[in-house]
Amino acid sequence: MAKKKAVAKKKAVAKKAVAKKAPAKKKAVAKKAPAKKKAVAKKAPAKKKAPAKKKIVAKKAPAKKKISAKARFNAAWLKKQREALLTERASYTRHAEFLEAEADQLARDREPGDVQFDEESGEGDSIAVERDRDLQLSAQARAAIQEIDDALERIKKDTYGTSVVSGLPIPKERLEAIPHADKRVEEKATGMSWR
Repeated sequence: MAKKKAVAKKKAVAKKAVAKKAPAKKKAVAKKAPAKKKAVAKKAPAKKKAPAKKKIVAKKAPAKKKISAKARFNAAWLKKQREALLTERASYTRHAEFLEAEADQLARDREPGDVQFDEESGEGDSIAVERDRDLQLSAQARAAIQEIDDALERIKKDTYGTSVVSGLPIPKERLEAIPHADKRVEEKATGMSWR
């Protein structure tokens, strides 16, 4: 029995030795994917602030005291200007109406096949060209009427003779030459406009 125990003990020791020497069977283990890194928002490098820009402020002319038309011009002169504006308005109105009537007449007189193709008139319809010209001239006359109406309104509001662009006074001589003037000569010539 002692022999059996010794043999059994040897076998057990031998198994252990073999187990140590023989590589152990690897268990099938699924490899884990490497852990995903959490998306960390990288802060953009802090931008250096540009030096604060100085606001460029246009220097305004010192505010001049507005002078009313009644204080600047006498009542008789303003009455004369108003009458000149009304006369000019009537003239432009007659002219615009005449041109519109002529354009309408040209449209009525035109026959469908009445087109000229010659060297003098060029390609196209000379009646249509003449009608377009009349309508454009009529539109210009209507624009002048509107300027006159605006000037009459400025007389009512006591702002006549003051530039609508700068607020500076318009010289009396300019107003006598062009009663509906709403800008100073230099403003008109240089194209200064608030529109």
